[in-house]
Order: sequence, then C-alpha cells, then structure tokens
Amino acid sequence: MESRKLAALLSSLISQLLLLLLLIFPPNSTHSNSLPNNNSLPLIHHLLLSNQIAATLSPKRKRKRRHNLFDPDQPGSVLRSPDSFVNSYNMTSSTFEWLAGLLEPLLDCRDPAELFPINLTAGTRLGIGLFRLANGSDYPDISTRFGVPVSVVKFCVKQLCRVLCTNFRFWVSFPNSNELELVSKSFQSLSGLPNCCGAIESCRFEVFKDSTSSNRCLAAQIVVDSSGRILNIVAGFDGYKNNTTILKASTLYKDIEEGMLLNNSPSINENEVMLNQYLIGGKGYPLLPWLMVPFVDDETSPGSIEESFNEAHEVMRLSALKTAASLKNWGILRGPIHDEVKMVVAYIGACSILHNSLLMREDFTALAGALEDYHLQQERYREDSCRIEDDLVSVKALATRSTLATMARKNS
Repeated sequence: MESRKLAALLSSLISQLLLLLLLIFPPNSTHSNSLPNNNSLPLIHHLLLSNQIAATLSPKRKRKRRHNLFDPDQPGSVLRSPDSFVNSYNMTSSTFEWLAGLLEPLLDCRDPAELFPINLTAGTRLGIGLFRLANGSDYPDISTRFGVPVSVVKFCVKQLCRVLCTNFRFWVSFPNSNELELVSKSFQSLSGLPNCCGAIESCRFEVFKDSTSSNRCLAAQIVVDSSGRILNIVAGFDGYKNNTTILKASTLYKDIEEGMLLNNSPSINENEVMLNQYLIGGKGYPLLPWLMVPFVDDETSPGSIEESFNEAHEVMRLSALKTAASLKNWGILRGPIHDEVKMVVAYIGACSILHNSLLMREDFTALAGALEDYHLQQERYREDSCRIEDDLVSVKALATRSTLATMARKNS
C-alpha cells in the first residue's frame, strides 16, 4: 500500500476513535446522556472532515480485468480487430473475454513440475488452446506464433480440453422432462409434427497418428434440438461402422430401450395410435418406435403422405446436419487430425461444448452456413437405407410413422 494511502487510513482510524470517545465522554458534561458543548463542535467537525479525506484516498474497487492477447499472426502485437478474434479463435472478442473470465480460476493453476513456472496469463493459455481447436495448426506452428516452447503449447491445449470436458460437460446434457417439452414444441413449430425430441446424426473424423500407421476414422453420435444445440454426444466409435451399429453400441440406445429417456411426457392419441416421444434420423438408421426415419424412394410417390412425411422429416433433420457441419468448422476436426486417439475424442468433446456455449451467447461465428462441403465429406460413408430388422418391434414403429405421415399430409 502507498505511504500516502496508509497515512490516510491511520488518520481515519484515529479520528473515528477520538470521535467515539467524545460522543461517549463529552467534556464538561455531568450526565452520560448529555450532548457535547459548543467548544467541542470544531473538533468534531475536524474529525469528520478527516474521515471524508481518508475516504477519498482509499483504494478503489478493481476494474474488470481485460485479457490482452497476442496476435498469432503478428507476434508481439495485441489483438485489436474483432475480425482477428473471429479468424484466430472462432468467436467474437466479447465471447473470448467472457470465456476467459469464466475459465480463469481453472486455467491459472496446477502447472506441471517439469514446466514450472509457465508464467502465462489465463487469457494467453486459453488463446493457445483455442488457436489449436479453431485452426487445427500443429504444435510447432503455434509455438512460433505465441513464442512459447512446444511442451507448453501441448500443455495449454490439453489443459483447456480437460477443463471444458470435466467442468463444463453439463453444457451438453440431455434435457429433463420440462425442457424436452419445449424442444418438441420447437420442432412442431417447424414441421407440424408433435413429440419430436431431437435429431440424431453420426459425424466422422479422420485421424492420422504418424507416418508409420494408416489413417483411422472416429465417429461421434450427436442428438440436437431445432436450434442446433447438442443435447447428447458420444464419441470414439470406429467410423467405418454403420450408423446402426454405432447407435446400438451407445449409452443413448441403452437408456432409451430401458425406459430411462423419452418416457416422461404424456403420449398423444392420434387415430387410436399412441405417439410417444421420439427422435428422427437419416435413412442410415433403423426404424424404431422411438426413432423415425424417412420412407425409402420406392415407398413414395408425388403427393403421397409418405412424400409429405419425408419433407417434414427433412426440415426437422436440418438442424442436425448443420450442427455436424459446424463441428467441422473447427479446424482441428476438419482433419485429418494428427494426434493420439484419446486426444481426438477430447477435441470432439471440447468443440461440442464450445459450440453450445457460442449458441448460448448468440455468437454464431463458428456455425456452418452451407452444407455442401459437409455432404461431400460424408459421401464416402454414405449408407443404404436400413431395413426393418425386428418384425415384433416394427409393427409399432410402422404405425407411428404412418400416423405421423398422415398428420404431415394434413399440415402440408
């Protein structure tokens, strides 16, 4: 503390003590409850004035800390332009500041002994990690841009992914019953079809570990609402397996089949068919009582209820396609990804959490505008339409889809 401020503080404390004594033991008073006489008033005024002066010299509340971040494209300079944040970090400067403030206590601690001390602010650590996620740049390139060792870059990237996937995984969580009702109403406003609680899609990511091994493909299964918010994600599957195999290997499938999910809303009785909550998926998925897929081409004809259903289905599924394409807007996931498989799964999780946080902030910087590139990337994994595997299950599934098709025709 400065000597001037310390002196003012001591003066204030002494003044308050003397003032208190004067009020308790006034001079020339014969009674404990009598007021101070006129001779003591100047002294009291002096003490009050001393308190006011000390108050003006007391330390002010700290201003909100701003995270000045070096521009990776111009080492030594600080990011100023809003476009610089968008290009480097897939978010606006205000979103970066918000995220840096949120993560600061978690990023600014527990440096590994072999790297201690790192001496980087939480904002710079966040910037290094985000630059890897947003652009997919390799570690040596980021090391040069930020002027830190490669080992520090790797630590910052892993630290950011760990913090996001551990402390903020609740940003990607399946809605409760009340939230699901809002999700289904939002889908219904788009298509006219009730009780849809999400659209499911499988995304594939190429992984290139090193020159001595062949490329791998990892898959992530996502469920999204009509706004593109990710409600559920599981990653790490063999990407060369079909969507049905991935679905049945997921915890989502198990939870729905066991009645833990999609069972909290009253069913809708339509023409004596009970319409329970369901998801929608592309033609690579199986038709199930809780998973509606489009009719195949040989089942549709112009003006038919099947065609009406497919049109409504495509409108609802669009959010899942856009979200999958938006994940590929993060440079690290555009691939091929040069890293360990475990780290690739962490990248997918971190980018999914960031995707939802940007939507929450109404920051649409990283959202995909067009789907052409995504369709081209997924072309090699395109599947034929799934046929119904279980006649016992398919009866209910067929009745549900036929009822929805009739409703779609009425709403068209």
